Amino acid sequence: MQHYKTSLADEEATQALGKSLARVLRAGLIIYLHGDLGAGKTAMTRAILHGAGHQGKVKSPTYTLAEPYQLTIQGQPCKLMHFDLYRMSSPEEFIEAGFRDEFNASTICIIEWPEKAERLLPQADLDIFIDIPDEGRDVRIVANSPAGEACLGDLHFAPNL
Repeated sequence: MQHYKTSLADEEATQALGKSLARVLRAGLIIYLHGDLGAGKTAMTRAILHGAGHQGKVKSPTYTLAEPYQLTIQGQPCKLMHFDLYRMSSPEEFIEAGFRDEFNASTICIIEWPEKAERLLPQADLDIFIDIPDEGRDVRIVANSPAGEACLGDLHFAPNL
């Protein structure tokens, strides 16, 4: 299991890491974001989306649970689904909303608060853990699949500490 660790000094460093991650995205990836409230999960997703070429606003799907985005990844049209399951009242709500249909070979799924869906989600290709030390953020990325390992192998990021 391959992993990557870094410290982010500020919001600018978070944006830089998100943009670096955007360059290694592949259709079909499943990415879980872990961290306390305010850790920067949505900020990371916003940086990934902007790094992948999304020009518009990135809304937090806290109340809608999911927001779709159309991107071009490695020259191919690709859908990215941003899920925020924090307000989900039960794992069954995930099934009832039809979200399982979004997990396919042509859609990238980024999920905040994946533990809210318990065992209903497919395994993540990448787990991104964001911790809040006294200053900045500590990020650990764990690859759980060959696709995740390929992403980490291609990731080039030098934090500006």
